[in-house]
Amino acid sequence: MNPKFTCTLAAAALALFVSGCASQNDAKYVDSQGPNTIVSLNSINIQDWNNAADKLVASLLESNVLERAPTLPAVMAVSRIRNNTQQQVDTDALTKKIRVALNKSGKIVTTTTLGPDGKVEDAVAADAGAMQAFMAGEKQKTTLPYYTLSGKLLEDRVKSGSTQQTTYTFQLSLTTVKDGLAVWEDETQITKQGRRSSVGW
Repeated sequence: MNPKFTCTLAAAALALFVSGCASQNDAKYVDSQGPNTIVSLNSINIQDWNNAADKLVASLLESNVLERAPTLPAVMAVSRIRNNTQQQVDTDALTKKIRVALNKSGKIVTTTTLGPDGKVEDAVAADAGAMQAFMAGEKQKTTLPYYTLSGKLLEDRVKSGSTQQTTYTFQLSLTTVKDGLAVWEDETQITKQGRRSSVGW
């Protein structure tokens, strides 16, 4: 075979190999709810939040408990979501998705001027409401929620040889403010197993 031709083929093959490796290692956009996101054994991933929120919202809507409110859409406040896992997480990753879905259903509106321990989500709206009431010479009128949403995140880790398994449990309760009774409760579990993090489900 012609040496020049052989060298040309080798150079072309090397270029294809290098470009292939680069394309696999380069950053790229993936669908946040698609099958190509990274699965980590030691943390709650975005697909975990999405799956848990979807399942819990479906359970709540199928229960038809929201139709029992005297007026629709009913006002709901988000209470404390306790994190009993080994990691620091922002529980809004779960509750925000649930709130958006419930608001879109037309059965719930969420108050952002009430929160656990007096920590409101929208301080400007709370202050503006107080100022408006003061200017009108009235006591501040606050729309009290009919429901509150509370919950807990749990974690269970086990290991067999080099294989790890982590189960995350997402628990939620919907409580009526007037009597303090939980009118809906459910939980969903997500279990991940393997030796190391990987790409794809």
